[in-house]
Amino acid sequence: MIILPAIDIIDGLPVRLYKGDYNQMESVEGTILDLAVVFEKEGAPFLHLVDLDGAKTGKLVNHEKIIEVAKTLSIPVEVGGGIRTLEDITYYLENGVERVILGTSAMEDENLLVTALAQYGERIAVGVDFKDDYVYGRGWLQSSDLHYIDFSKYLEKLGVKTIIVTDISKDGTLEGPNLEMLNRLKDEVSIQIVASGGIKSIDDIRALNDLKLYGAITGKAMYHKTLDLKEAIQLTKEV
Repeated sequence: MIILPAIDIIDGLPVRLYKGDYNQMESVEGTILDLAVVFEKEGAPFLHLVDLDGAKTGKLVNHEKIIEVAKTLSIPVEVGGGIRTLEDITYYLENGVERVILGTSAMEDENLLVTALAQYGERIAVGVDFKDDYVYGRGWLQSSDLHYIDFSKYLEKLGVKTIIVTDISKDGTLEGPNLEMLNRLKDEVSIQIVASGGIKSIDDIRALNDLKLYGAITGKAMYHKTLDLKEAIQLTKEV
């Protein structure tokens, strides 16, 4: 399992939200690039960036900062938030980003998803963000009638290779990941699953690693120093 440190971005600055609530935001010390460089030096194999302004507005907002990071680091970077057109996808993938994460557009525009997969293949991932078993879009502000397992099966059928799965009710809480949900999903699909939301400690990393997932995203736990990134990376390498 790979560990992906996360940097969420609002107004060009790194932040953390609580349960996806934009009104419960806390700032993170340092710049986006400073944090990214530190994570790379600590051994992160991949970096996860989210343009929260983009997710909310439906257009690229913090793209210049994101491209700066992607072009500076030697490790691969994945990006989500506000990516709603093929032009958006191409812009990122031709400017140093390794993988883009579609969210709302994957829910609402099958033609775009199919076209993007045909053109870019494994460099297209999809975010499966849910609460009470149902998928949310538009920066986690809009609910849908899509069950997270049904949506994941649909994505696998279309050819998506990687999904980033977030239980919104766990995100930013440091209450531990939703292991039961992840285990259920793993039994239903063979797609690569990246777990996101709720990670607090090395015990959570160990539990996720035991599920044999593809990856795990950690953000708040690092910033609050309840999880050491180097230790998490080392554990997954040893196992």
